[in-house]
Amino acid sequence: MYRRKVLKATLEALSDTPVVFLRGARQAGKSTLVRFIAEGPHPARYVTLDNAAVLSAVAADPAGFIAGLEKPVVIDEVQRVPELLLAIKEDVDNHREPGRYLLTGSADVLTLPDVADALAGRMEVLTLWPLSVREMKGGDKSGIEALFEDDFSNRFHPDTAFDPAASIAAGGFPEPAQRQVQRRRRAWFESYIATMLDRDIRDIAHIQDLAALPRLLKLLAARTGTIHNQSEVSRSCGIPNSTLSRYMAILQMTFLVHLLPAWSSNLGKRLVKAPKLHMVDTGLACHLLDIDQGKIREGGELVGRVFENFVALEILKQASWAEQPLQLYHFRSHSGKEVDVVIENGRQEVVGVEIKLSATPSPRDFSGLKALRDHLGKKFIRGVVIFAGQDVIPFSRDLHAVPVSSFR
Repeated sequence: MYRRKVLKATLEALSDTPVVFLRGARQAGKSTLVRFIAEGPHPARYVTLDNAAVLSAVAADPAGFIAGLEKPVVIDEVQRVPELLLAIKEDVDNHREPGRYLLTGSADVLTLPDVADALAGRMEVLTLWPLSVREMKGGDKSGIEALFEDDFSNRFHPDTAFDPAASIAAGGFPEPAQRQVQRRRRAWFESYIATMLDRDIRDIAHIQDLAALPRLLKLLAARTGTIHNQSEVSRSCGIPNSTLSRYMAILQMTFLVHLLPAWSSNLGKRLVKAPKLHMVDTGLACHLLDIDQGKIREGGELVGRVFENFVALEILKQASWAEQPLQLYHFRSHSGKEVDVVIENGRQEVVGVEIKLSATPSPRDFSGLKALRDHLGKKFIRGVVIFAGQDVIPFSRDLHAVPVSSFR
């Protein structure tokens, strides 16, 4: 079993919160993690709604099912009967004890209007992303936190054995990442998409005609690392904009795509600027785009955006277990200068990250970071260009190029 970084936060939440909800993509490792918790550090009964008999009992009488369970309890795949959260709320109101429920969901049921407020003030929500490279390699604390430290350059040590093309193609889902044969990975991802459509998406969205979603996923994979223009996507795939809005919400809810919001010093403007699109797993993206390690090593514009997706998701994963709260955005100035990822801490200090699939960074790679620095003034801590070389290179006091092999 991989040592998941979210384990510490989960155990801390169980120590003082009645309900802990661990959400994330199907097959990302939620069941493995909660079984480990239930069998060791936080003993609890384990039930899963993927079991047909259990699912039938819960759907027939959620309140009766909860009343008959010995607590504490782990309930896996709770999104299959969202009404169960209402029964859990009633039980928690009568027995407000920490660690009473540990829930998992392959879809974010909190976005459903009927249950969104059911456990407000009673539940802590954590996200388990697919494995990061740091988790696979057994690394220590989050690397992105070091970007805010004065001696940050001493914290990054290149790994000459790290193969970014292999990591990008494998992705972070535990099972396909361990498969060395491309054909076997392809079989896993094909089955994964079919399962998502036939089970999670159909259960939640009640969509009968799902034929458009695989085509939409392929189109979105081809646009990874770009500003999400929904009207343009609607025209390209022939899906009405109103329907596309619903589909995009479903794909985000089921952790297939991620939209990185725009950064602005004006909080209101952040809500109206277009987000940046990423796939939640580069292994899945490569499958949808029919890209293998060989094609990744050949480079090109599309591969450059998949590389950006890979680094952006590594940052997102590390932010999810960082000791300090970190918010992630992208930045685009009025003059068109861009920064791929903006990391903001609780003191509103900012580190900018530009991502380049190049072995040799140049001064022009820092143009967006310089624009962000000019815009922020003293709140700008530093800017880094993540690139495919091997050495940390200073370009000025607060601008550095950092190899992806040391940032992982």
